[in-house]
Amino acid sequence: MRVAVFTGSHAGPPSHELAAATFARDLAKAGVGIVYGGGRVGMMGVVADAALAAGGEVVGVIPQHLVDDELAHPGLPRLEVVGSMHDRKALMADLADVFIALPGAAGTLEELFEAWTWGMLGLHAKPTALLDVDGFWQPLLHQLRRMVDDGYLDGRRLDALGVVSDAADLLTFVDGYEHPPRKWTTPSR
Repeated sequence: MRVAVFTGSHAGPPSHELAAATFARDLAKAGVGIVYGGGRVGMMGVVADAALAAGGEVVGVIPQHLVDDELAHPGLPRLEVVGSMHDRKALMADLADVFIALPGAAGTLEELFEAWTWGMLGLHAKPTALLDVDGFWQPLLHQLRRMVDDGYLDGRRLDALGVVSDAADLLTFVDGYEHPPRKWTTPSR
């Protein structure tokens, strides 16, 4: 199994770095591979370094323009260089069996929502989760609950979004995951 990790190119607070490193190390020890954005900086670098140090499989996927900016992780055994950010997300989705967002910024949110939405539309049936470090995702979850309450989001979709505290919690979530029905279905005639 491989987990696509979406996270920031900035480090954030030390507690987030520690949680990311522990999460990546524990996945590696469980024999779970990591697919991530291929960077050497910020939380991305923390995740890659911790998994590699624990002997884990780490696959980086990075667009050429970020390689040109010297942001690619130099120690990856496998680094896929692609043409665009769109290509990056598509390849990460193909290589992964599970998606998880660690703390991050706008890019992390964009990757999370695209993967989660693709599942709603039936483009995949892969679990999607949040690693909630220090309550980082609670404001977002509050907004998502508001979307359910106001009728914009089917509650089954929110219920299917995992909220986990560590690697063991993620693996338990994945083991019991049941993908909700597609958002849109063709009406019978």
